[in-house]
Amino acid sequence: MCTKRTDSRFTQQELPACKPLLTPGWVITTFMLVGALFIPIGVISLVASHRVVEIVHQYETECLPLQIRDNKDLKVAYIKSNTSKSCNQTLQVPKHMKHPIYVYYQLDNFYQNHRRYVKSRNDQQLMKAGSANETDSCKPEATTGNGLPIVPCGLIAWSLFNDTYNFSRVGKPLTVNKKDISWKSDRDHKFGKKVYPKNFQNGTLIGGAKLNESIPLSEQEDLIVWMRTAALPTFRKLYGRIEEDLQENDTITVNLFNNYNTYTFNGKKKVVLSTTSFLGGKNNFLGIAYLTVGGLCFFLAIVFFLVHIIKPRPLGDPAYLSWNRNSPEGRSS
Repeated sequence: MCTKRTDSRFTQQELPACKPLLTPGWVITTFMLVGALFIPIGVISLVASHRVVEIVHQYETECLPLQIRDNKDLKVAYIKSNTSKSCNQTLQVPKHMKHPIYVYYQLDNFYQNHRRYVKSRNDQQLMKAGSANETDSCKPEATTGNGLPIVPCGLIAWSLFNDTYNFSRVGKPLTVNKKDISWKSDRDHKFGKKVYPKNFQNGTLIGGAKLNESIPLSEQEDLIVWMRTAALPTFRKLYGRIEEDLQENDTITVNLFNNYNTYTFNGKKKVVLSTTSFLGGKNNFLGIAYLTVGGLCFFLAIVFFLVHIIKPRPLGDPAYLSWNRNSPEGRSS
């Protein structure tokens, strides 16, 4: 069966097109404009990052008894024991911190991006009330020893972070607001309002925090935050917000429970208090990247300008670039 060929400007590739000629003037001007745009953006980004006040305190070693701090086996045995692991730490506020002050926990050397770890969950079970038995992708934390389904199942939920923090200033407690610390889209579309924890952390090996079985998963925000896995082995996750200002030189006492086992894999734990800017938290990379690209473009613009002035090259006739037009000789004859 033959089809009639249709000749059009589109099929014959004759539509109008803009093909700029990269003359020295165009190249130099483009580099100058990129440099003039990127350098101010980089400066603004760095200034905004430097205005963020951040307190980072590492505590996984300081919250251990002195006699076991240098022995890995003793540290692992201690963290797995039923001994009370309450620990008091002191933070000094370097500058005035305007509320809201975000509280994060930071883990180092924890690979949440491992393929088997990331796959060990079931999104249908998390969202739908009648899907408790859908645990095929959750191994090895799919069912209890009696064959009962675990909700939520999988290694991600099983390893839920379970250190807790209580803050006070001059003996007065600082309230940590844990409401709306997760993404609204996750609460509404990934975790069901009628799905409740069941048989969670009931095995002999406890991975992390336990869940209240009377609260639906859509309201278990610590779990929702943890289930959004990190791409890098060093990451922070939001713990809550302090809704009052902290003044310069204030002394903050942190009463924490050092429950989470990072000693098995030589991980580190940190508590972070941070303000934010219009660009988010403290991050110098964006500003440095803009300054680097802008400075490089500005430098290349100067180099090309000097080369063009000192040793210019004659330009060819752009009329020769059009294959379907008459040559200059043909038009002049």
